[in-house]
Amino acid sequence: MTSGRAVTFAHANIALAKYWGKRDVANNVPAVPSLSVTLEGMRTSTTLELDESLSSDTFELNGVSAPKEALARAVTLLDRVRREAASSSFARVSSRNDFPTASGLASSASGFAALALAAVNAYGLGWSVERTSDLARRSSASAARSLFGGFVELGNELPSSGVLGAAQVAPVEQLDVHVLVCVTSEGQKAIASTDGMGRTAQESPYYAAWVERAPVMFRELKAALLTKDLERVGDLTEASALAMHASAFAAGVVYVTGATLDAMTRVRELRASGLAAWATMDAGPHVKVLVSRADSATVKAAMERVPGVLRVLEAKPGAGATVIEGGA
Repeated sequence: MTSGRAVTFAHANIALAKYWGKRDVANNVPAVPSLSVTLEGMRTSTTLELDESLSSDTFELNGVSAPKEALARAVTLLDRVRREAASSSFARVSSRNDFPTASGLASSASGFAALALAAVNAYGLGWSVERTSDLARRSSASAARSLFGGFVELGNELPSSGVLGAAQVAPVEQLDVHVLVCVTSEGQKAIASTDGMGRTAQESPYYAAWVERAPVMFRELKAALLTKDLERVGDLTEASALAMHASAFAAGVVYVTGATLDAMTRVRELRASGLAAWATMDAGPHVKVLVSRADSATVKAAMERVPGVLRVLEAKPGAGATVIEGGA
């Protein structure tokens, strides 16, 4: 018995200890563990409705038909759910992001988290958040983390159960921080994350060093987070991003632009002046700044003046994915 309809919200997350590369491509298992913070204010809303009149799934993204690749990824997730629910019903899916899509701002994380939660509820499976997180991970590894709020970890080994979901490490209030998202482009990035990871693994002479070093940074960052050592968390966050991008650079996978570098330089200058601010970047040209709440207004004003920074979004640690309507 299915409920037929679900409406969900999920927020983007920013990795502090980065995930880059795949240990098991077929099962979408990350090459390294990661630790992220879920962000209030950067949200995907998804409505999923079963429709017996449909002969295939439909997917509308931000008011228009989703690109073929996005539709194919969504259908793969829905097919997994249908098999588990013993259902042949197709779904009408509508999603909307309140921030730039497919540009390196973790829209796939919030998008697949919201879709996974909506599908599990609309098809009446009643799964735990851990199993729903595993479902989201199979489509987008970072999406597994967006099922949870606060500070979240995702491992890099598939258990014997076959279920690899994320888990909360610390609550929203663990660190008194904000994240400033310095948007440097409104367009889509040139290299999709999955393609970038594949090229890095195949062609970068530094990929092995990244896979060896990243788990160490993850463990050190997690320990610093649990002791509320903001300076250590910030230093490791910046180091993880630089190591990830150095590995990618060596394979010709370049996401940064002149505006990215200018923004990073400004963050370092602000930190040298005594402000608590650290830069990180995902697979895109935008710079995210981890900043103490006390310094956030000053740092935001400074980053808004950096040439090439189009606007600055301010977010704080937020809640996990939520079902607004529907469910078994």
